[in-house]
Amino acid sequence: MSNVVVLDNGAGVIKAGIGGERDPTAIVPNSMGRPLSSKKWLMADQLLSPDVDLTSATARRPFDRGYLINPDLQSSIWSHIFSNLLKITPSHSSLLLTEPLFNLPSIQRSIDEIVFEDFNFKALYVSDSPSLVHLYEASRRPYGLVSKAQCSLVVDCGFSFTHASPVFQNFTLNYAVKRLDLGGKALSNYLKELVSYRSVNLMDESFLMDHVKEELCFVSLDLPRDLHIARKPGKDNLFRCTYVLPDGITHTKGFLKDPEEPKRYLPLYDEALQQVAGEQIDMDQLENTDNSEDRNRRNGSKIDLTKNEFGLTNERFLVPEMMFRPADLGLNQAGLAECIHRAISSCHSHLHPVLYESIILTGGSTLFPHFAKRLEMDLRPLVPDNYRLKITTQEDPILGVWRGGSLLASSPDFDAMCITKAEYEELGSARCRKRFFH
Repeated sequence: MSNVVVLDNGAGVIKAGIGGERDPTAIVPNSMGRPLSSKKWLMADQLLSPDVDLTSATARRPFDRGYLINPDLQSSIWSHIFSNLLKITPSHSSLLLTEPLFNLPSIQRSIDEIVFEDFNFKALYVSDSPSLVHLYEASRRPYGLVSKAQCSLVVDCGFSFTHASPVFQNFTLNYAVKRLDLGGKALSNYLKELVSYRSVNLMDESFLMDHVKEELCFVSLDLPRDLHIARKPGKDNLFRCTYVLPDGITHTKGFLKDPEEPKRYLPLYDEALQQVAGEQIDMDQLENTDNSEDRNRRNGSKIDLTKNEFGLTNERFLVPEMMFRPADLGLNQAGLAECIHRAISSCHSHLHPVLYESIILTGGSTLFPHFAKRLEMDLRPLVPDNYRLKITTQEDPILGVWRGGSLLASSPDFDAMCITKAEYEELGSARCRKRFFH
């Protein structure tokens, strides 16, 4: 068995496992939480227990705005993962670690101290996410464009940031990387604000609103049409969903009142109903889809405010819309399509056609339904007509980086790429880190 530990240390979720395996052993939150009813802090996998009531739980994260700010907390979470989940001895193992792009030297020193002085790993290799995603996708399709051209554009929609990173021959072109200061955390916070203003105050419910976002949100392909439908009352509103909050007694987790309700809008996006010439769907046709029985029951479908539940309508697609049109919310930033266009424009012109044809989506926020289709619709007008545009979503966007790391860790050259504990003690962090500079 390989003695290389692969650790994709995301700001929201940690993926940890042994190099050479297909899937990580542990996929856990990179945080600690303390429920209201307890004085004990729960860590990583303990937060995922079905018996834990995380209503109004206090959360502590080692990362803020994409950078490590609490090394001691990170060390505690790693120690729990290594001893309880992976059950490995660090002093007999090497570590492959991912870190954010443009990480600060002071943070790099802190990480090196944790790895070599606190855990005594025998060797360390540090990589960025885009190069590992590129490596994994190239190995999956050895005869595909990414593998043949050794070139791709990786769009990583993470917890704190979204990066558009050109990769050439397994090296990230740092001078062309563009960053959008929006990620999964910003989307969850915006959803909290919308629901708290319109329905119930949920500003303290971080864990709960993450679940609401993942279950109910989707990307709109026609925003004016969807806003028009979302204003309709009763059953005519195809986006209306009811979410039941935990009561702490009969159920400790939130859930959908009707599991089929979120899927009612899908006929709108069915290709069979889309007009070939790009015409709008007839609104009158949509209004007449309900039968008379549904109309008679409409008054009974109103939300009962005496119970712990709230309704969602246009919030479902307005929250992911932040990624594509942040200026509409007063953020002085370009949308994701413009971010990708600028990243590719920063590269040599000979790479442009290949990069536009090999865009890879990774990260949890790309899991929103219709994300890739909307990105293609926004990006196509920015791309020259004679270039092909192809956007590929990874088979599992959350695990893509870890699988690339697992592949690299199992390669015969991996040991020669690492810095050893002896080199760290002799040369120090700064000189050792130069080996990882691209």
